[in-house]
Amino acid sequence: QVQLVESGGGLVQPGGSLRLSCAASGIIFSLYGMGWYRQAPGKQRELVAAITSGGTTNYAESVKGRFTISRDNAMNTVYLQMNSLKPEDTAVYYCHAKLSPVNRYWGQGTQVTISS
Repeated sequence: QVQLVESGGGLVQPGGSLRLSCAASGIIFSLYGMGWYRQAPGKQRELVAAITSGGTTNYAESVKGRFTISRDNAMNTVYLQMNSLKPEDTAVYYCHAKLSPVNRYWGQGTQVTISS
C-alpha cells in the first residue's frame, strides 16, 4: 500500500519560514519523481516544485528564489523549504509521486497559512 504522509504545515507570519516533509512508503522511492503542489480556496491545484529521480529541480515562477525542494532517498522523504513566505502562499500543500502516467500518488495534504 502506497502512502505519502506530509508534515510541517502550520501558521506563520509573513516573511517567515516553514519546512514541509513528505515520507513515502510502499514505493521504490528513488525511482519516482516527486513534487509539491498546492491548492488555495477557489483555485486550481498548481505545481509548486518538483524533483526528478536524478535530482533535477523545477519551480513555479512565483516561488523561485524562495522555496527549495530536496530529497533524501535513504529516508524515502522529500522536503520543501519555504522562506520569505507571503500571504498568497496560503494553501493546502500536497505531496505527489510519479513514476509513469499510471503510477501516480498523492498525499493527504497539509495546511500552510501565512498571516499576521
